[in-house]
Amino acid sequence: MSEPALLVLEDGRVFRGERFGAPSTAGGEVVFSTSMTGYQEMCTDPSYHGQILCLTYPMVGNYGVSELHDQSVRPWVSGLVVRQHSNAPSHWGSEGTLDEYLKRHDIPGISGVDTRALTRHIRSHGSRRGIIVAGETGEDTAALVRRAREARLPSELTGVGEVSGKNALVGGGIQLKPPTDAAEHHRVVVIDCGLKTNILRSLAERAAETVVVPYSATAEEVLSLAPDGVVTSPGPGDPEDAEIPVRTVGAVLERGVPFFGICLGHQILGLAIGATTSKLKFGHRGGNHPVREVATGRVHITSQNHGYQVDAESVPLKDGWRISHLNVNDGSVEGLVHVEKPAFSVQYHPEGAPGPDENEYLFDAFLNSIERSKLQRRES
Repeated sequence: MSEPALLVLEDGRVFRGERFGAPSTAGGEVVFSTSMTGYQEMCTDPSYHGQILCLTYPMVGNYGVSELHDQSVRPWVSGLVVRQHSNAPSHWGSEGTLDEYLKRHDIPGISGVDTRALTRHIRSHGSRRGIIVAGETGEDTAALVRRAREARLPSELTGVGEVSGKNALVGGGIQLKPPTDAAEHHRVVVIDCGLKTNILRSLAERAAETVVVPYSATAEEVLSLAPDGVVTSPGPGDPEDAEIPVRTVGAVLERGVPFFGICLGHQILGLAIGATTSKLKFGHRGGNHPVREVATGRVHITSQNHGYQVDAESVPLKDGWRISHLNVNDGSVEGLVHVEKPAFSVQYHPEGAPGPDENEYLFDAFLNSIERSKLQRRES
């Protein structure tokens, strides 16, 4: 017998379904993703910390789960909402079911929900606080709504502090070595604000020696590692709460070290140069978001997961900063670049390409900027 479950939003909207995953209650910001695949990668993306994730693709769990697809040491979603949950996965690499995976990590899920109606509701009214409740609680709707209103948003959590350094592959400053036949190693310091392992893989494939430091690393600590380049990773929460990385990135820019910011790292760059950030109505989450490159007019299909933006009108053009990419759907800023300094950022995830490697070229561009910077130093 299936157990009933409820998704209750702060504005009183109630969605009924059946429980899967852990038999527990969870609260958080209810958001949606339009990705057709990658549910395990999304669950283990630290940027989803404190959020209940609704997946718009109708069938979830049909290819199972595998440790290979984890992007960090554990899943970070507070809960999962799906239309149809498959408990009989069919894939040669499957190591278990999504139901078992969520139970193992004490994360509740709810299936049988009209996810299209939920998504339309969020698009109309914005991201909502909500709770997933399993079983018959005996509480009336008004009491459940009050509980939903008390759910904490990611901005009310110490998000970056809770996820930084929690990746099993990079905790404790472990270095991922590049290929041994690389002609020249480039040392890249990665500031971990909620790091995904694919970022490290993308750098290592390009002969970069990565040294990971926590978000709390000071400018002095980062620069003492003699980096050839610095990357600031994605992460959860309000970028204005990431005060230490903002100061660190500012110092990196002053020193002229090549810099690449990804997602939250892009927003941190914006704050470091004097721009402002603001919350989007319902954010961008999914693997099919079109982004236009300003210089060429070329449109890239991108993977995204963010609820904040750099405000376009606040970008300091007089200081040489330019908007490099714009979101085709809503015109929001998707990238920044300096006209002279070796520094740029993107709001989307080049390491999470919708297909094989659509936006991996950005890592090539970053490593090329390191090589140019080294050449200039040798010639000066």
